[in-house]
Amino acid sequence: MSDQSNAPDLPEGLILGDDGKARCWWHGGLEDYQRYHDEEWGWPVDEDRRLFEKLCLEGFQSGLSWLTILRKREAFRAAFANFEAEKVARFDDTDIARCLADAGIVRHRGKILSVINNARRVLELKQEAGSLAAFIWSFEPPERELAPVKGTIPGSTAESTALSKALKKRGWSFVGPTTVYAFMQSMGMVNDHLDGCCCRAPVHAARLRFVRPQDRAAAPG
Repeated sequence: MSDQSNAPDLPEGLILGDDGKARCWWHGGLEDYQRYHDEEWGWPVDEDRRLFEKLCLEGFQSGLSWLTILRKREAFRAAFANFEAEKVARFDDTDIARCLADAGIVRHRGKILSVINNARRVLELKQEAGSLAAFIWSFEPPERELAPVKGTIPGSTAESTALSKALKKRGWSFVGPTTVYAFMQSMGMVNDHLDGCCCRAPVHAARLRFVRPQDRAAAPG
C-alpha cells in the first residue's frame, strides 16, 4: 500500500494508490483487493451465472472478511460447478460430503446446503421472471442525488430488505437484508464508490449505458 502521508488533503475514506489515483479505502492497497475494487465492484452485471455466484459468495462471507472469500473464489468455483445453477441443483449427498472435505472453501454445512437450495430456487425464478437478472434488477433503487462519503453508506436499505423478503418468500436462504445490500453493491445495482474515487465516474457511465434486463425484454425485436 502506498504511503498516505503525501496526501494530507485527501478526503476521509480515500487512499492514494501507487499510480497516483484516489480510491475507496477498503481494499487497503492490496493488489488483488484493489483489482477487485477497480474491475468488478459496482460494475453492472446481468449474467445469471455471475449473479448467482455473487449471491452465494456473499452468503459465505457472513461472519468473515470479504478478502477471505475473494481469495478462495477459484476454489469455490471448482467446488460448485462454476456456479452453474442447473448443475448445482443436482448436487447430492456425495457432493455435500465432497464440499465439506474441501479445505479450499469455507466448510460450513449450512452455507453449502444453502447454495444447493438456492440453485434450485434459481431454476424456479427463471420460470417465474424469465431470468434471475430480470428479477433482481426489478428491485433497483433510484439513483442517489449525491455521491457517498465515508460513514454515509448504509448496511441495508428499503430495497435490499424488499429483495431479501422476496427471495426468502421463494425459499432462498442466507439472503438477509445486509447480505443482499452487499450483493447489490458488488453487482452494480448501486454505485457506492465514494465521492472522489477514480472508479466512481466510470461506473456511473457504465450504469447509464447498461440496459436493464426488464427493459431489454420489453424492447422490440
